[in-house]
Amino acid sequence: MFNKILIANRGEIACRVAATARRLGIRTVAVYSDADANAAHVQACDEAVRLGPAAARDSYLRADLILAAAQATGAQAVHPGYGFLSENEDFAQACADAGIAFIGPPASAIAAMGSKSAAKQLMEQADVPLVPGYHGDQQDSAFLREQATRIGYPVLIKASAGGGGKGMRVVRSEADFDAALASCQREAAASFGSAQVLVERYLQRPRHIEIQVFGDTQGHYVHLFERDCSVQRRHQKVLEEAPAPGMKPEHRAAMGAAAIAAARSVGYVGAGTVEFIVEHDFAETGRFYFMEMNTRLQVEHPVTEAITGHDLVEWQLRVAAGEPLPVTQDQLGIHGHAIEARICAENPDQQFLPAIGHLNLLRTPSASAFTRADVRIDSGVREGDEITPHYDSMIAKLIVWAPDRAQALARLDTALAHLHISDLGEGGLHTNVDFLRRVAATESFSKAELDTGLIEREQATLFAPRDSSPAWLAAAAAARLLHPGDTSRGDSDRSGQGSAHNASPAANLAFASPWSQSDGWRLQAGQGRRWLDLAVQGQSEPLHAVLAHHRDGSLALEIADERHTLRIQPLSHDQFDITINGERRRLSIHQHGATIEVFGDTLHTRLSLIDPFSRSTGGDSHVGQLVTQMPGRVLALLVSAGQQVSKGQPLVVTEAMKMEHTLSAPRDGTVAELLCQVGDQVAEGTELLRLDASA
Repeated sequence: MFNKILIANRGEIACRVAATARRLGIRTVAVYSDADANAAHVQACDEAVRLGPAAARDSYLRADLILAAAQATGAQAVHPGYGFLSENEDFAQACADAGIAFIGPPASAIAAMGSKSAAKQLMEQADVPLVPGYHGDQQDSAFLREQATRIGYPVLIKASAGGGGKGMRVVRSEADFDAALASCQREAAASFGSAQVLVERYLQRPRHIEIQVFGDTQGHYVHLFERDCSVQRRHQKVLEEAPAPGMKPEHRAAMGAAAIAAARSVGYVGAGTVEFIVEHDFAETGRFYFMEMNTRLQVEHPVTEAITGHDLVEWQLRVAAGEPLPVTQDQLGIHGHAIEARICAENPDQQFLPAIGHLNLLRTPSASAFTRADVRIDSGVREGDEITPHYDSMIAKLIVWAPDRAQALARLDTALAHLHISDLGEGGLHTNVDFLRRVAATESFSKAELDTGLIEREQATLFAPRDSSPAWLAAAAAARLLHPGDTSRGDSDRSGQGSAHNASPAANLAFASPWSQSDGWRLQAGQGRRWLDLAVQGQSEPLHAVLAHHRDGSLALEIADERHTLRIQPLSHDQFDITINGERRRLSIHQHGATIEVFGDTLHTRLSLIDPFSRSTGGDSHVGQLVTQMPGRVLALLVSAGQQVSKGQPLVVTEAMKMEHTLSAPRDGTVAELLCQVGDQVAEGTELLRLDASA
């Protein structure tokens, strides 16, 4: 076994590899960019080496600097993680040439499977079923358009060297083909260094099922069963689970055998994933089609670890050190059910636009990290860290295990409900936590009616208006204002004789004193009244409420013409039991300045306290403007000054977080002025062009 390894990655996967290495007594070396100098993965390792500036091309993609760091620190092996150089055959070969073990497959296997086109030709020779399409080298746009017509619309354009949903577009008509092809090729070239694409028939309601395979240097192979990764947005996985619901043993055996055949055909060593696509009637027909092989550890590997009981990173390390696989196929079994949710900084309500910002609030349920458990959270960030535009927007992976799928779903919902993430009012950071809860609660997901179109099919449910009862919102604001920090006094309702929650005798005495309370009590007065003016996230009209303090210490809320009895029980610094008209809810309420963030079982929103003396005069400051939602680079200007445009027409294409984003016209009008050029680096909120209203 190795004594020291270098981890050529960052974030969650670097922390994940470091955790297993530490358990095995292996020393670790981190590498980092200037943006990651204080990152969690740097702290997780025994040593750290700076690579360069924040941009990946100047740091994590610099194979020469990484090899130099390995040699300088005496690392015997390099673990590439996933992404960056993990599937780069030149890097794998350079490691071998330098006498440093590459913890992954040989360069020849990466090369054979690295091109989707070449891999599909190889699978065709091995009689593995393929989706009808064109997988050749001819890349002329007119020729590819002809192939799309021959295949029949809708078609899927995919980057040959790509993965992770980048360089991929569904095209439903010939009129849209050229623009989609150009966008795919740009994104593919930027992400993978190759603009080559393939074109395939787009299967209707397909499921994405992948098989985890492992090979060793002695020629032994096993598969560790399947994962269902069908729930996706923008061709990127959202929820993954193992085993695949409804998988029959004979179909599992057939797919496993095909996956091992694929690995064996290229002399594969280490962890790999063979991805298949199946149609909605797979349970009856058993037909499956090869998509691609990922020559690395997958993001979703923890669900396989959960149902098999094996640490796949440990397997990687042992196999790379020349040891044989620790078990044979007949020694592997499936135990229970596991689901993984990818927690990302993105805005589902804005077409999943990646988000950036500070993690000023990051509270998690009780969970293990990087090891099997009923609830596991793997993350490479901490509270106070920043999600930047330089890298992937994933914050964490939440993995749950239970004896069966129904219990796993219940455990997932509970864990997501207790995962609280916010920038506390800075405004830029959105997450998909609430969205994931809604996806998991849909009838389609709960009944395992899975396919890659689930999110689109369930849009009415997933994007329905949220629970925003004015009384609960006003009560949450009242709770935070009445108890800004000192929660040792118990219940704000003195008539309820609340508990002091482990408070000292002095604290209990303070609780008994009316002078210590912020409940509106006044000498010889009937009641006090406090006006609450609140701006509610996602609502155009402010919420006006009155908090009334009665002489006996009880509370009431007045909203419009309705009056509600109110009781507030502080439980901790940010936990409250709130009762309105006899209905009790437990809320987590956090305040930063004028911003109040509220989390509950069915409620999550942001409130802002309105200062009545400094209100805005109103109006939309962005009418007639097109502004960026996050930092990035201008890739294409699709219009010119003076051109008339229609609402929804694409105007500008930007690139951020390695993905293309198309900005469309907010209304009909005429382009009055272009304020940017192709190639410009733009900050969040930068105005790109101005529109005049149509005459």
